[in-house]
Amino acid sequence: MFAGSLAQAAPKPNVVLFLVDDMGWMDSTPYGSTYYETPNMERLAKRGLRFTNAYAQPLCSPTRASILTGKYPSRHGILTPSGHQPPQPAGFQFLPDTAPATRAIIAPISKNYLDLSEYTLAEALHDADYRTAHLGKWHLGLTSEYRPNKQGFDLMFESAPDPGPPSYFSPYGVVPEGRPTAKSHVGTITDGPPGEYIVDRLAAEAVKFIRASKDKPFFLNFWSYGVHGPWGHKEEYTKTFAQKKDPSGRQGNPIMASMLRSVDEALGRVIDVLDELKLTDNTVFIFFSDNGGNTHSNTPNDRKTEGKEKGAKSGQLADWRKWAGDLPPTNNTPLRDGKGTLYEGGTRVPLMVMWPGHVPAGVESPAIVHAVDLYPTVLDLLGLKRKDGQIIDGISIAPALRDPQAALPRDAIFNYFPMGGPSKPGGVWVRQGDWKLIRWFETGPEYPDTHELYNLTNDIGEKHNLASEMPDRVKALDAMIDGFLKNTGALAPKPNPAYRPAKSAAAAQARPLGGWVPKSSQAKIKDGALVVTGDGRNPFLGMSNVHQPGPVTMRLLARSGGGPAKVQWRTAAQETFPQDGQTMDFDLAPKGETSVEIPVQGSLRHIRLYLPAQSQPVAIDWIEMKSAKPGVEAQRWDFNE
Repeated sequence: MFAGSLAQAAPKPNVVLFLVDDMGWMDSTPYGSTYYETPNMERLAKRGLRFTNAYAQPLCSPTRASILTGKYPSRHGILTPSGHQPPQPAGFQFLPDTAPATRAIIAPISKNYLDLSEYTLAEALHDADYRTAHLGKWHLGLTSEYRPNKQGFDLMFESAPDPGPPSYFSPYGVVPEGRPTAKSHVGTITDGPPGEYIVDRLAAEAVKFIRASKDKPFFLNFWSYGVHGPWGHKEEYTKTFAQKKDPSGRQGNPIMASMLRSVDEALGRVIDVLDELKLTDNTVFIFFSDNGGNTHSNTPNDRKTEGKEKGAKSGQLADWRKWAGDLPPTNNTPLRDGKGTLYEGGTRVPLMVMWPGHVPAGVESPAIVHAVDLYPTVLDLLGLKRKDGQIIDGISIAPALRDPQAALPRDAIFNYFPMGGPSKPGGVWVRQGDWKLIRWFETGPEYPDTHELYNLTNDIGEKHNLASEMPDRVKALDAMIDGFLKNTGALAPKPNPAYRPAKSAAAAQARPLGGWVPKSSQAKIKDGALVVTGDGRNPFLGMSNVHQPGPVTMRLLARSGGGPAKVQWRTAAQETFPQDGQTMDFDLAPKGETSVEIPVQGSLRHIRLYLPAQSQPVAIDWIEMKSAKPGVEAQRWDFNE
């Protein structure tokens, strides 16, 4: 147990909250990356305490609101990153009465703003005579009445709308409030020298604020724009990482490595000025991320059919492909999935706390903590009381800061994400000790089970759903979810009486070629068949919209063009196709039906169908995927309809 006592803290210690955007649990050397280079994060870990079971929400704005309010999203109402959209008017109905027939549920609508009735962490510290500053991304309200200066911050250096920065390089394109243009961001960011990098500029503004505030207690809310899109990066750094290989084989995106290096340098500059001014010993320094690492952006599956990445200019996509090819921003292995999902890769994040003489250095804590805990923890460490009648869902984690092995005084934490993310349904989870139960609000071929139960100590990758084997534990944890939803006033999704599954399935098939994408080949619908003609080595058809729990039977009817063929697959738990295995050779009948039993373990998500189309075209009437699991509807693509 650490000998220091938090109660012996000097009067009014400073607070620095350094929040990184989209930084995953594995995206630094203190947490196990062997590709990224983050020496200042290592320095912070050696001088402070590192949590291994810290959680955020799956997407940014809900986490940011939870940090500032100490409340779960089910209570504060910000459920998805919609803070760049106009705020809803008074009296708005956040749980509609209807939904499209393609949706099985009626889902709540996220607030597009942090309600001014919230008594934020910044307001609490401002009222305690702290000088407060917000630097960087906000994303908690578009219009002037919901910007940081209306939520307790004396100084702000930010812009709106702000899913990402206005530009990573100066000139930033920010104009003062009241004089916006169609393509500009409104805010208080000022341009620097041409080519100045905004991550560096935020660090310079942070140093400036600390120097100006050194004689008075201050709260610095440093919310980095990196490593979020549009993925501006310093090419001199990127070139170096492009020559580097990850010994573990997990990570390897040089753009992300370059951006993390810049964020790490910004972190180092803030720590350096605290050391220089001899403020470190009287500063509570918190390092955190707003959600898990991004594993879906800029991949082929994420791009529109015309070849442009969603939400990005074609030039940005070309730059990405030049350096990173088809790699997503990062890889969260051993955690499952990433940003925008309720799996560990989407919610488990880095958290480090440094306070020399009060928090032990160079150790880690297994305590299970959440973004909602930061607010009450800061109040506790500073000896401040919460406002009378104030509701806070989090608890102070000061006991774990005193003794890293200490148990915290609560039974469980929760994560509420009813909106869902990229191709993932919405849901809620509870974590109690080693156990995590996910309850999905929608089910389907890829997610056929309402509940998923995992023992995270034995199965950190969430590969083995134990729900069917442990019904009593599922029942107990599910009851805790019911209590959580009720206690926090959640506007939980409800069944949609207008839901029409057949229409939903028809809409999914209405895309060109039914959604099948030709590679090393050309394909077209002709005379009621999908005709595939090879124009390169190993022609194949790709389909990423498969939702069938394994094992799966693939059937197809060929009109012409038989011969040796092959199928390759990946599951929903796999971010990429394995380099070895998960392929099956078969003979395609030149005329008639072919059936292939595919030994899928897990839920089939993405398939490649290699066809003997090099010498002659292959014409296919239909393709069908059917799970062996009872009650799962087959997926069928009829090209003669």
